[in-house]
Amino acid sequence: MEVRDLTKIFGRKIAVNKISFEVEKGEIFGLIGPNGAGKTTTLRILATILKPTAGTAKIFGLDVVKDADMVRKMISYLPEEAGVYKNLTGLEYLRFMASFHSSSEEEVQRMVDEAAEISGLGDRLHDKTKTYSKGMKRRLLVARALMAKSPLVILDEPTSGLDVMHAVHIRDIIRNYAHKYGMTVLLSSHNMLEVEYLCDRIAIIDRGKIVLEGGPSELKEKFGVSNLEELFVRVVRGA
Repeated sequence: MEVRDLTKIFGRKIAVNKISFEVEKGEIFGLIGPNGAGKTTTLRILATILKPTAGTAKIFGLDVVKDADMVRKMISYLPEEAGVYKNLTGLEYLRFMASFHSSSEEEVQRMVDEAAEISGLGDRLHDKTKTYSKGMKRRLLVARALMAKSPLVILDEPTSGLDVMHAVHIRDIIRNYAHKYGMTVLLSSHNMLEVEYLCDRIAIIDRGKIVLEGGPSELKEKFGVSNLEELFVRVVRGA
């Protein structure tokens, strides 16, 4: 992924202000920042949902505006506020979503089986999703995002609403999938423990601009802090 001077303006508000960064193939990259910093807007541009006002973004050499249709075939995107079809069972939902990735019944079934294991929902997958808790829906959605093993997975707050045990499970799945299948992962999270555990590199964005970038260990050492939460507070307050 190569982002150059990416800008998004809504009316008089500059949501994203000439940001640039690169993500290497197979890397887990975290884009973090306070509420309203421009994280979700950036992710939506990279997922081809929004068009930038200026600048460019390329995914595997494909421009997210000019080659949007081709980019969509190479990514899975999980928004923070994603929903599910409430009158489908968990399995029906997974099968429906898998059918967008493949016309092969065998491949669709493989994805559904894999997603069922990722979600850890067991027999509850036979129930309609309207009976699910917020955490159960989130586990289903993360499983949907990962089951196709897309070259690039974009995750906005992947463990939002999950208890500690299930959050740990999902983090381990994300990390293992990225390493095992060479998937590139771009994620945003307010959980600094999660970011520190998962990410090879991070960029902190504040008020639409990237104010710091590097590896978690490298940045902690540079600023003399013991964890990313301390680093985040120091950098954002001083920005």
